Amino acid sequence: MDYYKEALRVHEEHKGKLEVVSKVPVNTREDLSVAYTPGVAQPCREIKENPDDVYRYTSKGNMVAVITDGSAVLGLGNIGAKAALPVMEGKCVLFKEFAGVDAYPICIDTQDTDEIVFIAKNIAAGFGGINLEDISAPRCFEVEKKLQDALEIPVFHDDQHGTAVVASAALLNALKVVGKNIEDVRIVVNGAGAAGTAITKMFLAVGAKHVLCCDKAGILSPDLTDVFTGAQIELAALTNPDCVKGSLADAVKGADVFLGVSAPRLLTQDMVRSMAKDPVIFAMANPEPEIMPELAKEAGAAVVGTGRSDYPNQINNVMIFPGLFKGALRVRAKRITEEMKVAAAHALAGIVTPEELSADCILPLPLRKDVADIIADAVAGAWRE
Repeated sequence: MDYYKEALRVHEEHKGKLEVVSKVPVNTREDLSVAYTPGVAQPCREIKENPDDVYRYTSKGNMVAVITDGSAVLGLGNIGAKAALPVMEGKCVLFKEFAGVDAYPICIDTQDTDEIVFIAKNIAAGFGGINLEDISAPRCFEVEKKLQDALEIPVFHDDQHGTAVVASAALLNALKVVGKNIEDVRIVVNGAGAAGTAITKMFLAVGAKHVLCCDKAGILSPDLTDVFTGAQIELAALTNPDCVKGSLADAVKGADVFLGVSAPRLLTQDMVRSMAKDPVIFAMANPEPEIMPELAKEAGAAVVGTGRSDYPNQINNVMIFPGLFKGALRVRAKRITEEMKVAAAHALAGIVTPEELSADCILPLPLRKDVADIIADAVAGAWRE
């Protein structure tokens, strides 16, 4: 199938992928009087007297805003708010299809951090959570922090944390396949943007001790303040206390794990051969990864994952964000905590049974409909605890 051609046909035929459907009938005058005026005045009065009743009488408790500025869309880059709308609609479809969570796309036509925060903060009254999507770094860090500080509903940048949770689950299971302990392995994360930063922090949260991060200028080091940005220097301090210097090729020598959220063809077969025995390769650049899976395996990789659906071990956010929000909304969580993300990673890894676990099966298939409920239960339990 030509997915691009078919996607154009489907989007044109249906005029997008979303519609609003009423939960109540409006067939009689009585129906109209209950759904709208005069009856609707009563839940309004109740909410005015007790604002918390908004969760009792409206859809807020199961409604997520999917918000973007269109500055970092998929592999397309800064394409703007209008061009980002098909992706945001798709995200909302996945929320509903996999978790029964209602979601609405909000494409903000500005890339000014304070304006984005102002708009999102002032529409939040109608939503139980905010999923930030496809906002470029470092703006995404600022937007997420400012909104979470200002609001008492979960704010979650999926490109950062959804990716990080799925990658962590994949790592936990891949290490079982190769018989290595997360505390002992050396890990290299290539790409120190939004996703790379969150992945690195999640790897540390699930037990990793030895992580190096690389970007275009090489290995992140806290003493190279003239080369790296503030966010990268903070990441370097978490991962490179010995101030190791060098290129990606230097970083991967003897490493057990490579994870890339960077650009195509950056990892060569010679680099894979220089790694430790039975290396794990997560080449997640889309649509073309840092190294193609067949080349990585030919060079000695024991387990290979990508972001693509046409290879085994697809590391796909759809396994996390629907269930994570479902669980958070269920318990009226005010934020997504580190403990909730760690619980989600372990729950996702645990879905793959010992009998199923293999080099080509470290994660459940993205289309499994039971995944969201398992993640939701884990996330809700972590919040209660």
